[in-house]
Amino acid sequence: MTTRWLTPEEQRAWRAYLAATQLLEDTIDRRLQQDAGMPHLYYSILVHLSEAPERRLRMTDLAERVKITRSRLTYAVARLERDGLVRREGCASDRRGSLALLTEEGAGVLEEAAPGHVEVVRAALFDHLDAEQVGQLEEICGRIARALQGDGDAGCASGELPWRRRSTPCT
Repeated sequence: MTTRWLTPEEQRAWRAYLAATQLLEDTIDRRLQQDAGMPHLYYSILVHLSEAPERRLRMTDLAERVKITRSRLTYAVARLERDGLVRREGCASDRRGSLALLTEEGAGVLEEAAPGHVEVVRAALFDHLDAEQVGQLEEICGRIARALQGDGDAGCASGELPWRRRSTPCT
């Protein structure tokens, strides 16, 4: 099998993508550490819980939404639980399952951190793009995400993704 090396244009695009995503994540992390004492990952967990019905999600579903392994999520939720921002409870329909719930305190922390988060995302990303570029960014990132999740024409098998696992819904 012959290696399909990147063209010079692809190599430049790849390196620009790496630099931009690493710098963006670092910028967001620093702001959230300053404002809320938490990394971007923890903030993302709180956001997903805040958007869920009754502010609760099954842990496997939360892992898939945040795109992290279940073991990494368990560690993060344990930290958030120690801080009083999240609570875990068993799943009524499946004794092996558990739910993560956003507490009132967690909702308060999220509400306080959100303006700074939006401000840094806007300043670091969207203020540098025009409306057409925002649409292109959404299209490009969406296409890549669908392909990598196996939801597109070509992609990885969903079994290869560490956060994917069929689960029974909790009631």
